[in-house]
Amino acid sequence: MLQLRYSRRDLRFTFPARTSRGALTQHSAYYLHLQHTQQPHVIGLGEAAPLAGLSPDHRPDFEATLDGFVREFNRRQLRELLPQEALELVGPEWPALRFALETATLDWQHGGQRQLYDTAFSRGEAGIPINGLVWMGDAAFMRQQIEKKLTEGYTCLKLKIGGLDFATELAILAEIRAVAGPEYLTLRVDANGAFGPEEALGKLEQLACFELHSIEQPIQAGQWPQLAEVCRLSPVPVALDEELIGLTEPARQEELLALTKPAYIILKPTLLGGLQASQQWMRLAETHHINWWLTSALESNVGLNAISQLAGLCATPGFPQGLGTGQLYHNNVASPLHIRGGQLLYGAQSQWEELE
Repeated sequence: MLQLRYSRRDLRFTFPARTSRGALTQHSAYYLHLQHTQQPHVIGLGEAAPLAGLSPDHRPDFEATLDGFVREFNRRQLRELLPQEALELVGPEWPALRFALETATLDWQHGGQRQLYDTAFSRGEAGIPINGLVWMGDAAFMRQQIEKKLTEGYTCLKLKIGGLDFATELAILAEIRAVAGPEYLTLRVDANGAFGPEEALGKLEQLACFELHSIEQPIQAGQWPQLAEVCRLSPVPVALDEELIGLTEPARQEELLALTKPAYIILKPTLLGGLQASQQWMRLAETHHINWWLTSALESNVGLNAISQLAGLCATPGFPQGLGTGQLYHNNVASPLHIRGGQLLYGAQSQWEELE
């Protein structure tokens, strides 16, 4: 019989991670462990780490719900489980739990080696280019991060904006461009909905002179007519992020993309309901000639690995993904994932930590 259990780890940030929703110092991750009584040494692992202020399932009753789900799963005494069947066991209102069970099932099917797909990335033969993430903070802190990322060989940086006064943020972007022009460095910015609809286009005009790759979520989610206008008139390509969260019905997903016509969508499996849910968004985007990239949502290395494995399977080679969050925690799960020269690699030098 298949058996399921869960464990928890409270991840501690190496610095207060400032977002538009406040500063984070700790983030709780729950791990699903799936195994069969006839092969107890083969354990599939998946991570559910709902994000405060963003995940639909970041709720006070999450752990109680998880505990009840595990008990009900074991009561069913299942002999087999496919990833698609796993999704049917969890409602779409619990996207992080869906992601965890789907990942654990896929991992178990492939021998519990944390290698979900057979790709050049999972075999350690090719890396995935990633954007270096520059967190919100005072100007000195942001400059320090930028210098470090450039020294480490990143050719794509993503800056969180909206946390400082706009003039200071423009000055920081000007400093970056004085050091590295667009032919050497791709610049992405993420506003996390910080601009009001009436001011967004004016600010985007000022940002355009820095030849940015894109701006994520310039206005708050849920304002589709205003967003459509911003996407149509913006001199900076617009990427949708928070706008996708909670949108699980295919007809509504189609309506959003048809109306707003963004340049990009950003896919976070923890927030969208897993790997297959993200692939559904990919297919829909491609029918509308919209590009996409995958991004982690502050998961530990377990969740980050699953998203990276999906990127290795589906992403356009050479296009930077948002997978550079593995170094955020003092007590991350030890794994073969590492970053070198602005690329995420799956190496054979280190092994996965055994989680109790």
